[in-house]
Amino acid sequence: MKFKADRAILLKALAHVQSVVEKRNTIPILANVMIAARDGRLTLTATDMEIAIVEEMAATSMQDGACTAPAATLYEIVRKLPDGAEIQLDHPGGEAQLALRAGRFATSLVVLPTDDFPSMTAGALPHRFSVSAIALRGLIDRTRFAISTEETRYYLNGIYLHAAESDGQKVLRAVATDGHRLARVEEPLPAGAGSMPGVIVPRKTVAELRKLLDEVSGDVDVALSDTRIQFKAGTVTLTSKLIDGTFPEYDRVIPRDNDKVLRVGKKDFAEAVARVSAISSERSRPVKLAVEKNLLEISAASPEQGTAREELDEGRMSYNSTPLEIGFQARYLNDITDQIAGEVEFRFSDGAAPTVVQDAADSSALYVLMPMRV
Repeated sequence: MKFKADRAILLKALAHVQSVVEKRNTIPILANVMIAARDGRLTLTATDMEIAIVEEMAATSMQDGACTAPAATLYEIVRKLPDGAEIQLDHPGGEAQLALRAGRFATSLVVLPTDDFPSMTAGALPHRFSVSAIALRGLIDRTRFAISTEETRYYLNGIYLHAAESDGQKVLRAVATDGHRLARVEEPLPAGAGSMPGVIVPRKTVAELRKLLDEVSGDVDVALSDTRIQFKAGTVTLTSKLIDGTFPEYDRVIPRDNDKVLRVGKKDFAEAVARVSAISSERSRPVKLAVEKNLLEISAASPEQGTAREELDEGRMSYNSTPLEIGFQARYLNDITDQIAGEVEFRFSDGAAPTVVQDAADSSALYVLMPMRV
């Protein structure tokens, strides 16, 4: 294998693929990136056995072939080369080292056999559809904060993606929950997605996909089976195993009859919560909302630091029901209001029941937040 490539193009591709490589693993080949030159195209592949990323790029190929090289080391070398450098990689085959040259710089890297490199591309992916990168970004950004990090509840360690129906319309729905809050976001159902099974996309896959979507403006091709999902965005293909578990029946925890409605400006509310919650360094310390007609008081107390409160009155909020007091963890409130662009709508039942939170002008996203005792 022998080829030349522009430093900027190679660096961008290496940045994508090396990020899935586990820094600490017991299988040496998983620390390597597979480099293959064929027909004037260069393909880079990396995997941790759960996720695989493949990127194609243009290169001047002088001899087709393939080898594997240490991903992190190769990335650091290319990153530290000067802008505009032309990089030549040469591997004569077998156990010979991979030679890298750029200007007067030269290095050699130990390779491992390509036959040992695992493949995640085998097997059919019968369900296929395309979705815009903007829509996919929205599904991820408005739900991933609620993904559970408790490994014992592995079936909550991802985003549940499935076809559903909402108000008579077919939608592609993303749901995440950690038991304290739930996020449910919908986009119009893409053509071809109606028969897809409900799948749980793992947290790491969500993070890697989201990074790739920052560089994509068009559509993303999605293919999946019961066990794997694949996203093709531009020159990058990400394939991932799915979480083998059953997502809970989330509809059961979404309240239907919460009739006490508070509306408050997102900026005013978020800033007031931030100021009041600064009284305590404990992340789990609750913030209390005391609401009555056209008056909202936000308060917090800390045995070590003291108390803080702030009032929002008519003009910045509205409420026309019976007085209510309820407590929430400040971080959970912020995580939800960060997803809302305009006016925040809270729908309460009482001070001990789950609360529904939405953007007053956008019904495509719905959040459920469990209260805390105050």
